[in-house]
Amino acid sequence: MVKIGNIELPEFPLLLAPMEDVSDPPFRALCKEQGADVVYTEFISSEGLIRDAAKSTKKLDIYTKERPVGIQIFGSNLKSMLGAVDIVEKTKPDIIDINYGCPVKKVVCKGAGAGILKDIPLMVSLTKELVKRTSLPVTVKTRLGWDEKTIQIVDVAERLQDVGIKAISIHGRTRAQMYKGDADWTKIAEIKNNQRMHIPVFGNGDVNSPERAKEMKDQYGLDGAMIGRASIGNPWFFNQVKHFLKTGNKKQEPSIYERAEMAKRHLKMAVDWKGEILGVLETRRHYGNYFKGIANFKEIKSRILNEKNPFEIYKELDWIKQNFSEELVSL
Repeated sequence: MVKIGNIELPEFPLLLAPMEDVSDPPFRALCKEQGADVVYTEFISSEGLIRDAAKSTKKLDIYTKERPVGIQIFGSNLKSMLGAVDIVEKTKPDIIDINYGCPVKKVVCKGAGAGILKDIPLMVSLTKELVKRTSLPVTVKTRLGWDEKTIQIVDVAERLQDVGIKAISIHGRTRAQMYKGDADWTKIAEIKNNQRMHIPVFGNGDVNSPERAKEMKDQYGLDGAMIGRASIGNPWFFNQVKHFLKTGNKKQEPSIYERAEMAKRHLKMAVDWKGEILGVLETRRHYGNYFKGIANFKEIKSRILNEKNPFEIYKELDWIKQNFSEELVSL
């Protein structure tokens, strides 16, 4: 069993990574239903929260069926971050997560996200004050370091543990790498193998198949896997991993009917939560994976991606369920 504070999780839990414009309530609900053990919100700006910005406060929406759910915040100003913790705590999540890993320039240039990896003392002191501010378990998601020359993640993880965080998730790349090259899990294993570490250490980056998840568990000895891009348009991935870990066999891919039905449910939930415009727009990124490997699908996929009316997309998805039997190409 793995524990984040008092939250009990199964052996080698699978976590849905916080992803901007992806890990919203509709998608989190689908991933939870399909085997995710913990889900995280999109990252939320502390500055946006304290200024009551609509885009930031909307991301605070969480629902009972998602639990345990973590709300992730980012920022570099202590006063703003403390204020954000106070606001987040009122929404009663199970976990507060701090983003020290986002590599995007507009976040980094403000010293937030992965930008704080250039100032480790600030990272540690900020974390210490946030932990003191709340009774909720605080976790951290970060990267190996700013660049290859400044990697000191084993020491950083220990220092963050010592100021009170209850778990840490490490993306196995530096900020300089962005999402290029291979994630280095050996560095994450070094954290786990540090005898002074007693909190869960979760791996993130390139967990893109059940076999890779098993490798992270068996070869690298990590406590769990945080899954991001592999889940986009593929909420089944969590159960596929669990099935493989339990049986050693690959779970059968979802049928075309199941894919179209899931895509339709996803879109309906997104429209209900965000409205028609954003619901349609932000669900588009999932369709490529929902229908990956289906033969002769290019024209229909193009129509779905270009359609703005959700009711027309529902019709297309219903048509797929009735007319695309099982014409799958090899995946």
